[in-house]
Amino acid sequence: MAKYLVIVESPNKVKTVGKFLGTNYKVMASQGHVRDLPKSSLGIGPETNYEPHYITIRGKGDILAALRKEVKKADKVYLATDPDREGEAISWHLIAALKLENKPTYRITFNEITKNAVKESLKNAREIDMNLVDAQQARRCLDRMVGYRISPVLWAKVKRGLSAGRVQSVALRIVCDREEEIGNFIPEEYWTIDATIGVEGSKKTVAAKYVASDEHELKNKESVDAVMMQLQGSKMTIVDVKHGERNKKMPLPFTTSTLQQEASKALNFSTQKTMRVAQQLYEGVELKGQGTVGLISYLRTDSTRISDEAEKMVTEYIRENYGESFVANKNDLPKNNKKIQDAHEAIRPTDVNRSPMAIKDDLTKEQFKLYQLIWKRFVASRMAVAVYDTVSVKLECAGHKFSASSSKLRFDGFMSVYVDSDEEKEEHNAVLNTITKDSKIVVDELHPAQHFTQPAPHYTEASLVHAMEELGIGRPSTYATTITTILARRYVVKEGKNIFVTELGEVVNNIMLDAFPQIVDVDFTANMEMLLDSVEAGSVKWKTILENFYPDLDEAVNAAEEEIEKIEINEELSGENCEMCGRPMYIKYGPHGRFQACSGFPECRNAKPYYEKIGVACPQCGQDIVIKATRKGRRYYGCIDNPNCDFMVWQKPSGKNCPRCGKSLLIKGNKLVCMDTECGYTEDKKSEV
Repeated sequence: MAKYLVIVESPNKVKTVGKFLGTNYKVMASQGHVRDLPKSSLGIGPETNYEPHYITIRGKGDILAALRKEVKKADKVYLATDPDREGEAISWHLIAALKLENKPTYRITFNEITKNAVKESLKNAREIDMNLVDAQQARRCLDRMVGYRISPVLWAKVKRGLSAGRVQSVALRIVCDREEEIGNFIPEEYWTIDATIGVEGSKKTVAAKYVASDEHELKNKESVDAVMMQLQGSKMTIVDVKHGERNKKMPLPFTTSTLQQEASKALNFSTQKTMRVAQQLYEGVELKGQGTVGLISYLRTDSTRISDEAEKMVTEYIRENYGESFVANKNDLPKNNKKIQDAHEAIRPTDVNRSPMAIKDDLTKEQFKLYQLIWKRFVASRMAVAVYDTVSVKLECAGHKFSASSSKLRFDGFMSVYVDSDEEKEEHNAVLNTITKDSKIVVDELHPAQHFTQPAPHYTEASLVHAMEELGIGRPSTYATTITTILARRYVVKEGKNIFVTELGEVVNNIMLDAFPQIVDVDFTANMEMLLDSVEAGSVKWKTILENFYPDLDEAVNAAEEEIEKIEINEELSGENCEMCGRPMYIKYGPHGRFQACSGFPECRNAKPYYEKIGVACPQCGQDIVIKATRKGRRYYGCIDNPNCDFMVWQKPSGKNCPRCGKSLLIKGNKLVCMDTECGYTEDKKSEV
């Protein structure tokens, strides 16, 4: 009979952990949280002195009953939930739910599911860390307060089951702010001049770029024409030639954030998919002849540290498989100066000798791709720097400066294993290697080109995760959930990799900005994360955070409810009558935006799309331009007579035509901009009286 009971979170871990322990151990799974705040009420507030009211989660009764049965038989209980705040809280809840107060109970954690790690954790069993538990309790209660108090305000405003969240609302604001920035962006014209040059006596050429200065700016065609006149027929001379060397440092091993970003860019994985597959690799995969094996270390971390054991293992692997010259110089290793949440390691393979190709047949396609990415990045992080030979040439022609440069990979170092997905290809041109200060330069051709500045790009899942991390919004374990939530609520949509705000998202964001500016304030939310870290460190009491936060939230909700009661969005007439019964049609809000519904509902169930007219005629056919949305919810302006007329633009037409080319002028912030970017005409928007 088993003397010791080990409780893990996931059923997948039962087999992986169980094979490392003898017959004296029984391994069972709690299958995540067993207690939580009630769904039917707030469950936390000033009336109970901010003491949370926890209840057993529905559906967990049988699991708890089975665990209690085994608890009675066991001499000791080991709580082996995940090694983070969430896992610590689950273990704490298990003590209460299983009534373990009088039973010898110990907390054990392991960063990777390997025999050594599991055995070592038993030797270092400890008590529950209440600072970790309290940090998680504080986060859970704050999120509950925001969600349960503000969401009903959105229901009153938009009339559907929407939601607000402490982190999701800030993430939505970040996306909305970027969309506004893009919408208000005014392209500015600029020019470049490239010269195709060669060395006298050689047929090979190289491109040299014009170096603009305060004296010679290439702002428009007139300034370019003036420069071109001076350059035509003039000789180009060499001012300086420099040969040098450049080192490219190895990357840091993955954190949760960087793994999500790189998997999005390199593998086209969503953040949710990345975390799901990484969880599988962490919990264990069945390998032929080895049984169930945990392939990577814990996946929720913002640390780039690796253990001494892992460092020794990867160094030996590199030395044996690539040679001594490929082992990193310790002085070159990247430093991790960032403050990290916990003592986790970076995400890495549990055994670097288990190469991706060696176990490919035992993995799914998704598992193989992600494991290979993690394995390569980890190995590369402990390899030597890549070394480039560089050459830079400065030239002059009629008083104007040009430059040309080239680099050639001399030693690939870590790049023999791993190259970042957005790494720019290094250009090498042999012509530059032969150029000396005395070389005679021949100008083959001059290429003037017009360009326009571009706005900041739309967010992708990868860049949104990066922005949230940089701003201190959320934590590694929350990025995927946050993005998944705002996509599921249809506040934002994905087209390709890009994220766009829907009309519904704009409405919700505007409500939050007007009624709850503090909740969607980036600095406030980032400061809240720092306070949660302080709770974990033991320097701040978790209930103090709630006591300071809730009264202001309560006041804002009460004020918003009073104002919102005066707004009757659903009673807005569309100006049309129902073609089925003749009664007026109302404008209503649904999950996908506004639509028209008959006022005779439920007797008449007629409903159809609502297109808001903007008071501007279509420049192609003269009918009304209306606000529409793509199938995924992104707003645009198009002709009401579609598909007979295909006019559409992303920015609002002004009703005026461009005096230069005759096309429509679009409204961008306080400017009117020609819809033809090649025309480039802009003018100030006159204030409306």
